[in-house]
Amino acid sequence: MTDQRRPKNDILEWPLGSLDFSQGCIIMGILNVTPDSFSDGGTYMDTDSAIERALQMVHDGARIIDIGPESTRPGSKPVSAEQQIARAIPVIEKITQRTDTVVSIDTQDSRVAEAAIKAGASIINDVSAFGDPKMPEVAARYNAVSILMHMKGTPSTMQKEPSYDDVVSEVLEYLTSRIEYAKGFGLPAEYLMIDPGIGFGKTYHHNLELLKHLDRFCRTDHRVLVGTSRKKFIGRITGREIPSERLFGTAATVAASVLAGASIVRVHDVAEMAEVVQVCNAINNA
Repeated sequence: MTDQRRPKNDILEWPLGSLDFSQGCIIMGILNVTPDSFSDGGTYMDTDSAIERALQMVHDGARIIDIGPESTRPGSKPVSAEQQIARAIPVIEKITQRTDTVVSIDTQDSRVAEAAIKAGASIINDVSAFGDPKMPEVAARYNAVSILMHMKGTPSTMQKEPSYDDVVSEVLEYLTSRIEYAKGFGLPAEYLMIDPGIGFGKTYHHNLELLKHLDRFCRTDHRVLVGTSRKKFIGRITGREIPSERLFGTAATVAASVLAGASIVRVHDVAEMAEVVQVCNAINNA
């Protein structure tokens, strides 16, 4: 990562799509088509309800719809590529027929990513930061924008006593190395984004440290995505045990992320977080 920063408040265009960052941060709406996601598992398993939810999120202000065919909650087990494809592809095909909103595929599997891109997705959101050695090849073949996230371990092991000497420096160093790895496959730097992975192999205190020092990630020359929506550490602070009741706690983390310079926030409650983002963008642009 260099000292010559690329402009982030601009329009990002790539062969499969475009995103307008001219006003600042934008919203990625979460659409889990799984039976076991931590907050909304089973809610959008049938295609019609998933499409309805996607269109509602677009109406509410989402600029990206993130399709998740595999739960990555703590303790979750892997889902086969075939099962992920069966869950995700019909939804992606119908969303892209109904709207020109950008669709991303939340997967660690290159086979799923390729099938999703062929169906109309244009972003790969990979919690393993190209852990599948064929994933960067797929991304490069289709010139897909890719989001590389930090995760310590795997979803099934990541919350078993994670430890760091300096969580901010170590996560940033890891993401820097994965960006360089991805660029080695010919992916343009502007197509690569980073995500510190809040809640993925981090303790309560690690999550707060990463949010407190998020500006260090945002000062790099890569756009930053932050996903804090409804997560357990918010419930620990507020006493809200039910994920769907963590709306105001989520809003606080979204505001902190936008003010620190995040380019994308990944959320469940799009309509409410759209107002938070609008206000924070106005502050940043004042």
